[in-house]
Formats: sequence, structure tokens, C-alpha cells
Amino acid sequence: MEGAPKISPYRLSFLLRLEKNPSLALELFRNPRATAPATPPKPFRYSARSYDLIICKLGRARMFAEMEDVLHQMSVETRFTPKEALFCHVISFYGRARLPVPALHAFERIASFRCRRTIRSFNSLLHAMINCGDLERVQSLWQDLDEREFVPDACTYNVLIHAATLSGSLGKAWDLFDEMRRKRIRPSVATFGTLVSALCGNSKLDEAFRLKKEMIKLYGVKPNVYIYTSLIKGLCNTNMLDLALKLKQKIILDKDIKLDSAMYSTLIRALFRDGRKGEVVGFLEEMKEKGIKPDTVTYNAMIAGFCEDEKDFDAAFEVLNEMARNGCKPDVMSYNTIIAGFCKERRWRHASELFEDMPRRGCRPDLVTYRTLFEGMCDAGELKDAGLLLDEMVFKGYAPGAVSVRKFVEGVSGEGAGDRVGPALCSLAKLNAAGVEVWEKEIRGLLNQSELLKVVKFMDRLRMD
Repeated sequence: MEGAPKISPYRLSFLLRLEKNPSLALELFRNPRATAPATPPKPFRYSARSYDLIICKLGRARMFAEMEDVLHQMSVETRFTPKEALFCHVISFYGRARLPVPALHAFERIASFRCRRTIRSFNSLLHAMINCGDLERVQSLWQDLDEREFVPDACTYNVLIHAATLSGSLGKAWDLFDEMRRKRIRPSVATFGTLVSALCGNSKLDEAFRLKKEMIKLYGVKPNVYIYTSLIKGLCNTNMLDLALKLKQKIILDKDIKLDSAMYSTLIRALFRDGRKGEVVGFLEEMKEKGIKPDTVTYNAMIAGFCEDEKDFDAAFEVLNEMARNGCKPDVMSYNTIIAGFCKERRWRHASELFEDMPRRGCRPDLVTYRTLFEGMCDAGELKDAGLLLDEMVFKGYAPGAVSVRKFVEGVSGEGAGDRVGPALCSLAKLNAAGVEVWEKEIRGLLNQSELLKVVKFMDRLRMD
């Protein structure tokens, strides 16, 4: 019997790079030899590159248990020391998955791999905490920076400024910017981009445009398309669409700025809001001429315009079809926008039909989808269907909004369907979704009816569930 084909660590890395399926890549990594040899083989000498490739593939696929197994295997390797960049990737994977504790653990154990931690992995950790929405931990890590003996760089301050703007503390963001300058840390285009975006989001357009001029004049940093898109969005949100269009024309003349779909998406949404949907076709043609392909955000802007401003749902569905023809897959926001539009027009049956059709279209409903449809059914007085949807939400662990819960319970009680109130409250209790006011009102109602037996049966049902 012929022995197993020999495979070198270099060959394994090459094959791992080619394999798109993370599960198959893991199988290849664990069994690099195609067949079992007649005699026990020597342990395979994995290279650092092989570990990098498989860990990143597993992390991107959110196969974290498998990724941790490979990391443990790598921890006993003595022939090489992993690079810090790999752990930055691991931290980022956990951050994108909104898993702050594993991200922090990944940072803390870098030293156990004989790898020295620097400000680079610390910056990755800060960014991961932002992705997790854990702004308090960002502040805590920043306060502990001196103890860790890291020297902050521009990237550190960029992340901290971003965290400050997300928390609504524009003053803190400026304090950090001033601290950068005192420490002679040169601000980057990302620094100014964050500040300009925050100023525009707070309708401080004069300050935003002033900062745009200063970054060129005082720091020699040229604005990129992200900064101009923020300025355009700020103008659109303050009903200055014509000025936004003039700024867009100015940007087009600058050959150094690479335009993208985000700027056009912002303007397309603003044109719908301003009742100028006829100009959208011209923008799409302009994008085509410049080689800018509409993406999901662009199409979603059009869907929102047709649903929210034009009430033209046929046109919104045609946009979905156009996305399919152009190889652009609608995301859950595409469907949520149409469902919300239907519900606002009290066309809950159409909303329900699209909701049921989403899996066939390759998109699963999320929490927002369920909450939107549930509220739409309650507003339309379709409480029986709302109750069925509520049961499905409970099964998936999705809690409805407080306002919708109140409408539903009051509606069922108003119909005199007392036998349905108890089961509904039991379902809501599983998710802790019914507020104190709802509980007090319903129990008070039972007592007012002098039907104590109903209360006893109701509490027994809660205990059983």
C-alpha cells in the first residue's frame, strides 16, 4: 500500500488560503495527510502562517470554539512566536460579534504565547469594546493605560475620540483632541473625520466646515470622501439640499478624491424627502458613468424613499427586484423598511405576507422585523394574529416593545376575551416584557370583578410556566 502523499507546511498554507469553507479548512488543518501511513507519522510541523490562516478563517466565520482549540494548540508550539497582529485579529473578531469578555481575555493572554503586547493590541481592544457598545470599559481601560506602560498613539486617540462622540460627549472629544496636540501627536484624517461627523450630527455645521478648512491649512491633512459625505449629510439633515448638491459638484472636480456610493446614497435619500424623486435617475446614471456601483445602502435609500415619502410600495418591490438583477442581496433593513411602511398604512396583511416570504428570499426576520409587525397588528386591532406572532417571538426570545405590549393587553381586555389575557401575560412574563403598570392594571381588573378564583388560577399558571 502506498504511503500518504507528503505535504509540507508551505503546501498546507497554500491549500488553506485557497479553501473558502472554514469547516473544510479546519478539517484540512487537523488532517494535513490525505491517508493514514503504515507507520505512525512524526508530528506535523505547522508553520506560523498556517496558524494565522486557519485562526482568521474560523474567526471570520464566528466558529469561536474551534478557533480557541487551534489557539490552545498553538500555545504549546516552541518553534516560533506568534505575531501580535494575529491577536489583534482575534480581539477584533470577538468585538464584531459583540463579545467583550472573550475580547478582553484574548488581550490579557497574549503574553502567555511569549508575544509582547504593545499599544497596537491595546488599540484593537479599545475598538472591540466600542463595537460591543461597552463605552464604560473603554473609559476604564484608558484610565489604566499608565499601569500597562503603553504609550498612546494617534490610533489610540482616534478610538477614544470616537467613543466620546458615541457617548454624546463632544466636549470630551475636543479635550482629547487638545491633548493630542499638547503631546505633539499628529492628528490623522480619521481624527478629523470623527470630529466633523460628530459636529454635523449635532447640527454644528459652521464649526464642521471651519474644522475642514483648518485641517488643510494648519495640519496639511486633506479631507477624504468620508468627511465630505458627513458634511453633505449634515446639510441634507438641516434642509439645505441645494448647498449639499453644490458641494457634491465641487468634490467631483477634485481628482484626488475617490467618490463612493455612500455620498450618493445620502443625496438620493434627501431628494426623496424633498419631493424631488425625478432627479434620482440622473444620480444613478452619474454613478454608472463614474464606475460607482450602487450597494445595499443605496438601494435601501430608494426603498425608504418610496415607502416613507411616496407611499409607492410597487416601486419599492421593483427596487428589490433590481437588486436581485444586479447581484446585490437585500438585507434585513430592506425588508424592515417595507414592512414598516405597510404597517403605517395599516396594510398589515401585506406586511405579514412579506414577513412570511423573507426566509424564501434568503433573509431571516430580526427583532426589529418582529416588533414592527407586532405593533402593526396591534394598531390594526388584529389581536388574534398578534397573539400568534407573540408566541413565535417568545419562542425565539424576542421581546416586544413596551408600547406594543400595552396596546395588545388593553386590546384583548377591551374585547372581553379574559381567557386570552392570562396566556398572553404568561408569554410576556417569560421575557419579562410586561411592565409593572400592565400587571397592576390586569390584576386590579380581576379583583374588581370579585373573581378571586381567576387570580388564583392566573398565579398558578405563572408558577407552572
